[in-house]
Amino acid sequence: MGNELQPCCLPSSAHTEKHSISNIDFSHRVKADTKNMVRIGGTYLMGTNDPEQFPLDGESPVRKIHIDAFYIDTKTVTNREFKAFIDETGYITEAHKFGWSFVFHKFISRRLESKVTEAVSGAEWWRKVEGASWNHPEGPETNIKKRMDHPVVHVSWNDAKSYANWIGKRLPTEAEWEFAARGGLEQKKYPWGDKLTPAGKHKCNIWQGIFPNKNTKADGYEATAPAISFEPNGYGLYNASGNVWEWCDDWFTTNHAVQKNIQENPKGPDNGIAKVTKGGSFLCHDSYCNRYRVSARTSTTPDTSTGHTGFRCALAI
Repeated sequence: MGNELQPCCLPSSAHTEKHSISNIDFSHRVKADTKNMVRIGGTYLMGTNDPEQFPLDGESPVRKIHIDAFYIDTKTVTNREFKAFIDETGYITEAHKFGWSFVFHKFISRRLESKVTEAVSGAEWWRKVEGASWNHPEGPETNIKKRMDHPVVHVSWNDAKSYANWIGKRLPTEAEWEFAARGGLEQKKYPWGDKLTPAGKHKCNIWQGIFPNKNTKADGYEATAPAISFEPNGYGLYNASGNVWEWCDDWFTTNHAVQKNIQENPKGPDNGIAKVTKGGSFLCHDSYCNRYRVSARTSTTPDTSTGHTGFRCALAI
């Protein structure tokens, strides 16, 4: 297992075209509802000094952080919720604009092979599939009819930001996301503790078997699980590890300010080329990409969309 960022996590679209976040009028956007959110805030130790980390990802050093009280969704945004946004606004996702998105090779049917344009160099399990999008996750002949309660995927950071604007919320900062994902536990690897499968029980949706060709589905799932599945953490958040990567608001950096005093509500730099994602996905495996640990992180360009990346929203108080 290397220490460099692996493309199994989040390949980059590297589009040359530039799209604004949205040209939709949000003056009649939905009023923010905190019904399925939790109110949290406090002080914690962010990051890790664990040797299991990926040094080039910028997980360390451990730093003391204070987070003002805020609300965060207990689950990722679902296909049903995202469909309501599309139906109401007519928003066009970036996967639709560009005409393709990244699909994991095991999910491409023989009938759709003609829609595959190319594989990602060095990570051939990622394929560019024409017509893949949030409502056609594996290509134009697939649909989400039986996955309405699953996390929406094939959404870029720009798409997620647009949804959050519409719903009257925002994306969480990385510091907020990690605070929430830890569930009140201090410096534990996972939202439930340090053991991945305590007493042999699966606690999240990650790859089981030999990546990237053999998934035993021992945790019950081959691809996404419903947004509400497994046990929630101490703050009531579902699937803070595994299932889908989650976009954060921050630009990605590995240069973290270390202060003697507590850092207050830290955010990423003012600009950059890639956005932070957290939490890992159903494709993560400890032999290759064990970024389902709470401190783990990776990044990709804000216009990238994949079949294993979604988001949850936050709301300031």
